[in-house]
Amino acid sequence: MSITQTAKTRSTRAKIALVPFLTLGMFVGSLAVAGPAQANHNDNDRVRGCTVKPLDPRDLRGSRVDFKIEVHCNDDRTVQVRQLRYEDERGPRRSDDFLGHSHFTVKVNDDDKKTIHSVDHVRNLDRRGAEEVYHLVSFRVKEDHGRWSDWTGWTDWKKSKVVEVHR
Repeated sequence: MSITQTAKTRSTRAKIALVPFLTLGMFVGSLAVAGPAQANHNDNDRVRGCTVKPLDPRDLRGSRVDFKIEVHCNDDRTVQVRQLRYEDERGPRRSDDFLGHSHFTVKVNDDDKKTIHSVDHVRNLDRRGAEEVYHLVSFRVKEDHGRWSDWTGWTDWKKSKVVEVHR
């Protein structure tokens, strides 16, 4: 009976001893996850002297929409932009329809702005004659030594306004 009791006591003691380590591990883990996300959020507005902004989508009539992107840099830079395009769904089971994605590489001269025209076909997914569309952008900048900065982060994508286009 003493063998069973000793094993049971050790098991309970081992579990109690693990609590501080698990608590510390969860705390450190949460800091590791929260730290980069917060840093990326602040860096999303300006990376290495560059900003990238999704402009409001523009209806080009028919089924085409221009999902424009504005890139501005203070110095000569090369910027890579990734873009996701969506049709906004309203309602209780909101699940936006994915329209497409694009990647762009743009060279921007000293204190210049470039506009990327990303034209996409928007099919009529609703029964009524209008669609609500938007796009998200994320970017990175090439450093002087040829290395790329980190992407601005999957959680920190910049979103355009939702715009209604008519079909």
